Amino acid sequence: MNNNKQYRFMNEKYSLNKMITYARLYKKGAQMSSPQSEMNKTMTLLKVERQKRIRRLVEEKGRAMVPELSILFQVSEATIRRDLEDLDGRGWVRRTHGGAIRLQRAAKEPPMIQRIIEQQDEKARIGRAAAEMVSDGNTIFLGSGTTVHHIARFLPEDFHLTVITNSLPIVNELAERRQVELVVIGGMLRQSELSMVGHIAEQAVLEFRADRVFIGMHAIDASQGFTNDYLPETMTDRAILSIAPQVIVVADHTKFGRVSSVLVAPVTAAHVIITDTDIPQEIVAEFRELGLEVIQA
Repeated sequence: MNNNKQYRFMNEKYSLNKMITYARLYKKGAQMSSPQSEMNKTMTLLKVERQKRIRRLVEEKGRAMVPELSILFQVSEATIRRDLEDLDGRGWVRRTHGGAIRLQRAAKEPPMIQRIIEQQDEKARIGRAAAEMVSDGNTIFLGSGTTVHHIARFLPEDFHLTVITNSLPIVNELAERRQVELVVIGGMLRQSELSMVGHIAEQAVLEFRADRVFIGMHAIDASQGFTNDYLPETMTDRAILSIAPQVIVVADHTKFGRVSSVLVAPVTAAHVIITDTDIPQEIVAEFRELGLEVIQA
């Protein structure tokens, strides 16, 4: 090898040792990373670390805005928006206009008997508004929970209805109404809710077709969907959501902007949400943008 060739060789991007290593790896069927792939790895690590810090910041402060994050991390606002979208999609923060806020984790729901006295006025107004959607001759499904129980109380007594339910309190409420044909779903008793859930209940529910479903939810978030903390009930609720052309979710304002551990369904599985007037209007706007009708009672 002449001097010029040797000089060029010594100035190659890869050293002789790296070339030897590359050859050995190649023989074993491995491939050494290119400079571009190394750069991509570095960028990915920077992105992961940045998103971790954004998440920590939102959790500590409660909210963060795109411009301040852009300045803090010295990246474009478009990059921060993508980061927030990623974090929202993974359920770490809640994306809002211009930034993100801390995602509230729903606490474990106390037994129904304890919740009866909570938000009584709001639940009564929601129940009355929901009952007004029922027409004489309808077949309806009433799910479990304190808010749905109020619907049963406000059903007109002269209406001839078929009511399907997995809730024992609703059975007790409607058992003496002669105009109501009552269909009771069997299954595993969830004692805290006095409701029938589980595989048997799920299979029984799927045998029916109703005009409207009225159901409550443990936690509701526009991007994270309807979520619950009890898997057997979650599976039963999924079945309930599928048996009518119109699904009405009833929930007071305390259920919104919260996420629990198990996904029931996206919020678009419902058609109407009935809530109270204390719900923040930006949350109402989010649901309406998704095509849902929101009634505030």
